[in-house]
Amino acid sequence: MKRFSYTFLFLFFFALMKAQIAKPNHESNDIKISALPYYSFGKGIGLTSPDSLFQFNIRFRMQNRVTYIKNEFETGAYSAEIRRLRLRFDGFVVNPKFLYVIQLSFAPGDVGEVKEGENLNIIRDAVFIYRPNEHWNFSFGQTKLPGNRQRVNSSGGLQLTDRSINNAKFTIDRDFGFQIHNLNEFKDKFSYNFKAAVTTGEGRNSTDKPDDGVAFTGKIELLPLGAFAKDGTYFEGDVIREQKPKLMISGAFQQNNHARRTQGQLGDDLYENRTMKSVLLDAMFKYNGWAAMASYMSRMTPDNAITFDPNDSSKIKYVYTGNGFDYQLSYINKKNYEFIGRYSIQNTSKDIRTLTPNTREYTFGVTKYLWEHTFKLQSELTFDELQYYNGTSKNNWYLRFQIEIGI
Repeated sequence: MKRFSYTFLFLFFFALMKAQIAKPNHESNDIKISALPYYSFGKGIGLTSPDSLFQFNIRFRMQNRVTYIKNEFETGAYSAEIRRLRLRFDGFVVNPKFLYVIQLSFAPGDVGEVKEGENLNIIRDAVFIYRPNEHWNFSFGQTKLPGNRQRVNSSGGLQLTDRSINNAKFTIDRDFGFQIHNLNEFKDKFSYNFKAAVTTGEGRNSTDKPDDGVAFTGKIELLPLGAFAKDGTYFEGDVIREQKPKLMISGAFQQNNHARRTQGQLGDDLYENRTMKSVLLDAMFKYNGWAAMASYMSRMTPDNAITFDPNDSSKIKYVYTGNGFDYQLSYINKKNYEFIGRYSIQNTSKDIRTLTPNTREYTFGVTKYLWEHTFKLQSELTFDELQYYNGTSKNNWYLRFQIEIGI
């Protein structure tokens, strides 16, 4: 693995040394960065310096929601919150080949609870990208890993108000390190993308004591019918109304060596480090207002998933191991009302089966698009069935309304 990481770093810096400082071409600077998809109808608000050596774009996104929650055996309750409030800045310095992206989050649900001794999670993305041409992206910094489709897509490009329960438990999320993306997308013929990353494996904004654990991630994406219109793989639903059928199939694998947290890049700290392996498979289809998605996610560890407090063996923390399937189908009519259904299956592994339930989730949503995904009204009804090890079950449901707006 060390030899692989050294080769990765050599290729990255060799590519940088080969870069030539050329006259900026603003038309080519579309800020299409595969590591950082962000749904936008345009490019936000931008400024370019008089000498054309610097470009700065600013975008914002806000999600406000209200939810009625009814858990079995509990009194119903209302929740109202700013779910997401984010600012994104991107552009280039000296040359359009040298790009930067910064994304900050301010909503309580994004930042998380402030705890003594832990970092404040305002920074979501802070990454430098060298893009020598339309086929290659080389990045260094903190950003999303090439993981499952729903996580790679911006939360602003979702059909429903949130990602699935499987994404919440099995995603590999953001990390700090190096990434290389090779993109080969063509309008109406077979297309393919290769993506790889070598990262810390600790998640975003980690300043823990250094260790010898490194995460390796690889992904392949196949588009047998050609590229989707307007980068349609990076947002859910066929709001563009593909004129021809489009299909994407992808697979990703990650090995996170000596991970410290219960979900690799996410979760609470374990009492002992664990090596984790994740498999992430996706399929997406769109045509004439119809869209379908299917995914499989899993996480395993070759060691015991449960860790114990060395000072108190009654206290445990565990790696969330198991697998899940998501199935999603939607149709958008000519008045831009979209009807969405999703079914999720989540199965925990035998190591933790007595500690956490299996889950089945059923969701139906209606979304009204006022300006594609940048301005939309969303409503959603979700029903959860929790199946416990002792044979008992619990049924919960919620009803939610959300407004999203951004540029």
